[in-house]
Amino acid sequence: MKDLSAALEERAKPEGLDWLRETSAAVAADPAVLRSKFAMVGRKVGRDPLDPADDPADVWAWTIDDAARVLLLQAAGERAEAELAELYRFGDAAERRGILRALPYLDIGDRGLGLVDDAIRTNDTRLIAAALGPYATQHLTDAQYDQAVLKCVFVGVPILGLDGIPERVTPDGARMLAAFVHERVAAGRDLPPEVWTVIDRYPAQEHIAAIEAELQSPFEDRRAAAERALSYRNVQEHQA
Repeated sequence: MKDLSAALEERAKPEGLDWLRETSAAVAADPAVLRSKFAMVGRKVGRDPLDPADDPADVWAWTIDDAARVLLLQAAGERAEAELAELYRFGDAAERRGILRALPYLDIGDRGLGLVDDAIRTNDTRLIAAALGPYATQHLTDAQYDQAVLKCVFVGVPILGLDGIPERVTPDGARMLAAFVHERVAAGRDLPPEVWTVIDRYPAQEHIAAIEAELQSPFEDRRAAAERALSYRNVQEHQA
């Protein structure tokens, strides 16, 4: 878990930190303050990457406002839970991302899974990435986690940033991903090399054989897609 306070001290401007401290105190006294202040966080504290070395385009990278929103929710203590649903419902993408990032920092058991499920069903890659942190790893069922991995590959969220990869994936999940890769290859389409990190944890031989068979396809695009897919696998094997 990140030391958010220390990171913010290094990255946020003094006036932003002053606002955050004052607002955190107000939220601790009355969590309803979140309803008027939560949307202001980005403007008051900043939206740049929390780690200056991170690429702003990286969906897994935390932002300054992510961290500040987590601290505001923590300031509400056990009363934060009562505010989450409405804050999420009426929040924009950045506000929702902050709530999802906060889930592992809050003592709410599995009662935040509805928010995780809502985020995963979107095609917003940043929202999906924010949802699939340690909280999701801990509370999603095996089948739900496997489906989340498949959704990440489908929408273009890099799965190596996903908490629990590859250990959390089941044999069923590896088979589903291998079948999806075969579908992509049969359509002549490319795929991220990292899929083999998951597939080769539980090699699904029938699907891998189907991918290899595409090397003999009468269609050039399918042969080329199979060659690329299998070359990615060879690279992964050599790096292991």
